[in-house]
Amino acid sequence: MAKIYYDKDADLGVLKNKTIAIIGYGIQGRGQALNLRDSGLNVIVSELEDTPNYQAAVADGFIPMDAKKAAKQAHIIQILTQDHVQAMVYKKSIKKQLSKGKALVFSHGFNIHFKQIVPPADVDVWMIAPKGPGALVRQQYEEGKGVPCLVAIYQDASGNALQEALAYAKGLGGTRAGVIQTTFAEETETDLFGEQVVLCGGTSELIKAGFETLVAAGYQPEIAYYECLHELKLITDLIYKVGIDGMRKRVSDTAEYGDYSRGPRIINERTRKEMQKILKEIKDGKFAREWIRENKKGRPNFNKWREDSAKHQIEAVGTKLRKMMPWME
Repeated sequence: MAKIYYDKDADLGVLKNKTIAIIGYGIQGRGQALNLRDSGLNVIVSELEDTPNYQAAVADGFIPMDAKKAAKQAHIIQILTQDHVQAMVYKKSIKKQLSKGKALVFSHGFNIHFKQIVPPADVDVWMIAPKGPGALVRQQYEEGKGVPCLVAIYQDASGNALQEALAYAKGLGGTRAGVIQTTFAEETETDLFGEQVVLCGGTSELIKAGFETLVAAGYQPEIAYYECLHELKLITDLIYKVGIDGMRKRVSDTAEYGDYSRGPRIINERTRKEMQKILKEIKDGKFAREWIRENKKGRPNFNKWREDSAKHQIEAVGTKLRKMMPWME
């Protein structure tokens, strides 16, 4: 069973008189920075000037600075920029500011696990990864609750990495819900796998395949949209709240029977073999190398796929139908 830490296991005093730098004031950066500050910790923020995120930081009462200055001042340096720019930010602005006793922190292990960032041996490297978007992290904190987090220690040079990580998680409100111990490898590989196979890649392709099958058979695109895309939220909301078995008990018996009898024909042994292949590509670094190479080349495939996706019939139909549903705004 996983080791789970709670409020009683964490002491905010560990971070007293230590400065935390949040590098990147996006959705996750904003949520973390505000929660930490409201927990009484000393927080500074780095963001690019003349950007909406910079203005948001100013509006929230921070005085944003460049990453180099923030890294120089801070004891804990949390990098919350997008994965594909973290290595560049580290090499340009953070690497030379690291000194013995400091901590380099992440909320996703991609750049550490795949060696895009290689920290010096005399600094701590750890991760606190909230299992929810920054807006939810902030909302739950304000309501006196918390979003569950993951904690991982990659490098414990000081001997205090876990204590500081748990204190940081407590500052976010995460220990109110529970902080699950993991590793950088496990977090990174399972996160990528989930995105590619289920949450994004698998789900979006399943939706489009179902939509295309109905339209090709002569059914109206509007009806196909409702059945294959719109109503998915009803099912995922149930799964989110009560699990798969709970969802099955709350749909019709007809739907439940179709689930048992037809679902395994869609997600079959061939699908599982492809999942295993994708997991292997993640674990051996093939996907990471491919994504890094794609960015270095200016994202030719990424941009084409994004453009093609926007032109799919399901998007045009959805744009029209969503105007009929003002409650979604």
